Amino acid sequence: MASKTKKAQFDAVKTLENIESQFSMVQVLNEKGEIVNDAAMPDLSDDQLVELMRRMVYTRILDQRSISLNRQGRLGFYAPTAGQEASQIASQFALEKEDFILPGYRDVPQIVWHGLPLYQAFLFSRGHFVGNQIPEGVNVISPQIIIGAQYVQAAGVALGFKKRGKKAVAVTYTGDGGSSQGDFYEGINFAGAYGAPAVFIVQNNQFAISTPREKQTAATTIAQKAVAAGIPGVLVDGMDPLAVYAVVKEARERAINGGGPTLIETMCYRYGPHTMAGDDPTRYRTSDTDSEWEKKDPLVRFRIYLESKGLWTEEKENEVIEQAKEEIKQAIKQADDTPKQKVTDLITNMFEELPVNLQEQYEIYKEKESK
Repeated sequence: MASKTKKAQFDAVKTLENIESQFSMVQVLNEKGEIVNDAAMPDLSDDQLVELMRRMVYTRILDQRSISLNRQGRLGFYAPTAGQEASQIASQFALEKEDFILPGYRDVPQIVWHGLPLYQAFLFSRGHFVGNQIPEGVNVISPQIIIGAQYVQAAGVALGFKKRGKKAVAVTYTGDGGSSQGDFYEGINFAGAYGAPAVFIVQNNQFAISTPREKQTAATTIAQKAVAAGIPGVLVDGMDPLAVYAVVKEARERAINGGGPTLIETMCYRYGPHTMAGDDPTRYRTSDTDSEWEKKDPLVRFRIYLESKGLWTEEKENEVIEQAKEEIKQAIKQADDTPKQKVTDLITNMFEELPVNLQEQYEIYKEKESK
């Protein structure tokens, strides 16, 4: 007689499906510039809406000029940002000055709008030490080059805020590729365990350099990874500035009121290459994919919305563009006028008291530099 198969008392697959089904994407403004979710509409004044658009337009011009400067050899490392303005600028717009930003290497716009002088951002790209001398009162660190390392650092900063009783949050960013790193899991788990006031943002721009998101993880969303850390997770339309602002604002309020960290996945797209260091996106992205995402351009949909409210005009946008070009021109000149970095600078910046071998090298290079 054949033995009867014992019926399982649980369905692990169904449990997973139930969890994944809970992560629907938050959207306020659709691709046509129409409000589709009044309940999630953030409380922003007309002036704030205009300022948010101004910053997004400015950032698009900054990206275009930075690419041009890189091609001219006037900038060093640069990671393009076009397409991610809603994800980057609207998230920073939801913060307060006392909040601390720990950026990845694509997140220069956020720290500029948080107070880092633009000329120092250019110097950072050139590898000049002055680019890393953050002014007093500007709560940012230099962009992290090690993928995902800023997640662990953010957890530590957030715990420091909690222990000091400070009403502020640590906000950090990475891409979908960064969410595959061990530091990502360690950071969200640590912050969750200690209830630290952190906001972890994953900008899912669909590709980790050339690797598509679906080849990095079997998870339907990155946001659902919050479940394993016991913290809230949110999936948001990263091309919609109103939705991004609303979600980050809510996460910040929850954090400063003792609710712990939040993981936010912003679904977005980078229109340019991964970096200007030789990446060719045409080798792994199709023109159809590019065209599909161009229809979701955050500037276009927000522009349509503001125009429908009588808050934005072509004339106003051109004024922002000209202002951005002029300020960028002045900032790159200031970077050019900064004294060149010397070998002796590297030595003295590394040590307070020089070891014997470096004392000898310092004297050698000091003599060379004096000629």
